Amino acid sequence: MTVDEPAITLYRLQACPFCERVVHVLDELDIAYESRFVEPMHSDRNVVKRISGKRTVPAIVDDETGVTMSESANIVDYLRDTYGDGSGAAEGGAA
Repeated sequence: MTVDEPAITLYRLQACPFCERVVHVLDELDIAYESRFVEPMHSDRNVVKRISGKRTVPAIVDDETGVTMSESANIVDYLRDTYGDGSGAAEGGAA
């Protein structure tokens, strides 16, 4: 990883509401990230399985902290706790 590369890689699908939830929080917290769009067919998502142990998306790899995780709610909580104010919820509503 070079200085110009974002520390977070987000594995996602086009038009996936759970992935968009994570994107919203990344953008809200002004966190630089790289999106990697994965195969739509669940059984073809071998790259995601190699990094997270599951074929589900979203999944993130944070090179800054060494964390790899999946499940949008867990990712949102992690991002807010690590890079935000730790509230776990957006202002004026739940995440």
